[in-house]
Amino acid sequence: MAAQHQLIVGGQRSGKSRQAERLALAWGSAASGHQVTVIATARALDGEMQARISRHQQDRPAGFATVEAPLQLAAACQANADPKRLLLVDCLTLWLTNWLMPMSGKPDLAGWEAELQALLDVLPSLASPVLFVSNEVGWGVSPMSREARFYVDELGRLNQQVALRCQDLTLMVAGQAWTRSVEKPV
Repeated sequence: MAAQHQLIVGGQRSGKSRQAERLALAWGSAASGHQVTVIATARALDGEMQARISRHQQDRPAGFATVEAPLQLAAACQANADPKRLLLVDCLTLWLTNWLMPMSGKPDLAGWEAELQALLDVLPSLASPVLFVSNEVGWGVSPMSREARFYVDELGRLNQQVALRCQDLTLMVAGQAWTRSVEKPV
């Protein structure tokens, strides 16, 4: 039987990461030998982002291992998969940003499509349960630039595709979790 996965979405400061950490702690304490590995996708490219990353690291529960995977998320999931290890991916939003809005300039769309497909392909057979954290950005005003609209659309598609490979979906609103089983297409 494949491991159970969950997607946790919400706006900024909605409590997504905190909820994922609570679930991971509960999973880790449920049985002897359970471990948690955070797969972090953020890049510390400026002082503000360095501070955010530092806050996340300081707030993270003791005993959680961390692996940095700003681009190769599928490989990081495969390399760290184990039935006794929960993977907490924080977050899909920044992973997508790293592909579509790199500081070096032009996005690598072919690389993004290949990496996305690799992740989608590996999830159904992954030995570890995975908690994915992602932003829900499609509820606001449509961005003015073509690039920003493309990003918002792509994040929406990413969240939908990952959700279809998860058993549960949680929407975070003002620190409150609303969870339900994912409905699979007929």
